[in-house]
Amino acid sequence: MNLLFEYGLFLAKIVTVVLAIVVIVVTLVNVAQRKRQRGELRVTNLSEHYKEMKDELTLSLLDAHQQKLWHKAQKKQHKQEAKAAKARAKRGEPEPTDKPRVWVLDFNGSMDAHQTGALREEVTAVLAVARPQDQVVLRLESPGGVVHGYGLAASQLQRLRDKNIPLTVTVDKVAASGGYMMACVADKIVSAPFAIIGSIGVVAQIPNFNRFLKSKDIDIELHTAGQYKRTLTLLGENTEEGRQKFREDLNETHALFKDFVQRMRPGLDVDQVATGEHWYGQQALEKGLVDEVNTSDEVILGLMEGREVLNVRFMQRKKLMDRFTGSAAESADRLLLRWWQRGQKPLL
Repeated sequence: MNLLFEYGLFLAKIVTVVLAIVVIVVTLVNVAQRKRQRGELRVTNLSEHYKEMKDELTLSLLDAHQQKLWHKAQKKQHKQEAKAAKARAKRGEPEPTDKPRVWVLDFNGSMDAHQTGALREEVTAVLAVARPQDQVVLRLESPGGVVHGYGLAASQLQRLRDKNIPLTVTVDKVAASGGYMMACVADKIVSAPFAIIGSIGVVAQIPNFNRFLKSKDIDIELHTAGQYKRTLTLLGENTEEGRQKFREDLNETHALFKDFVQRMRPGLDVDQVATGEHWYGQQALEKGLVDEVNTSDEVILGLMEGREVLNVRFMQRKKLMDRFTGSAAESADRLLLRWWQRGQKPLL
């Protein structure tokens, strides 16, 4: 009986420990999942990354004896740096942070400008820690898209400008229409020689199936409260008055676009470039759409001297369905971009 009692007590202890471990694990998993759902900032030190690549290549060019000496010198340097850091810690001195920082952000645009949410988080994070000597570089690629999406994305960059943080936008491939709306907020725009720049215009199109439906004896009823609640429709019969109002709305949006570009770049002859056309890097430079012809790589390498260059990315964890729909949307965006590159224009 004694043995059974002790055995039962032992089992109870084991069950208690297992349950406690399960509770702790579940709690940690839930916390981690909530954190991932909120998203997280990932900061990459591009200065260190570049230095490591440089050291690796330098080392590969040395013979065995030279490599041994190089490793010895590096070990000595690291030891001295660690000793100096320890001494500063003992004296209660903070680590030296005199180096200005360059915060590198990335924006790869889609038709709905879905990356604006991540850009918002990145800009907010940079504003929270940026010092007066810091600056921001945005690597931008976008053919444009919906007006409200790119308007909000441009407003996020405006936050940096309002805080007097120098902003450089680099374009390696395309910054057209809504993409250029974002770019023109910058203090400086740098374009690769054959990057597509401009397309300051607005376009909208909608198919109409009314005649087809009528031929099949299908009636469509559309009821609105407000004269211009619907101007053009997909299924109903469009009127000349509706078409005229639709064109007026497009022209108004175009005027707002032009005014925005003019405010951001007052020296630009907006009327000359706001024709919906696009230009390549060197042509864009001649027209005043950009300030320099160069690649983003050279811009960032040029800023590394005497500065700490950090890449900031906000990573949002996607649910399984979001991953599927997101992949489908990205495929559609790539298809639309190919059409655009064959002569079509983006929405904005």
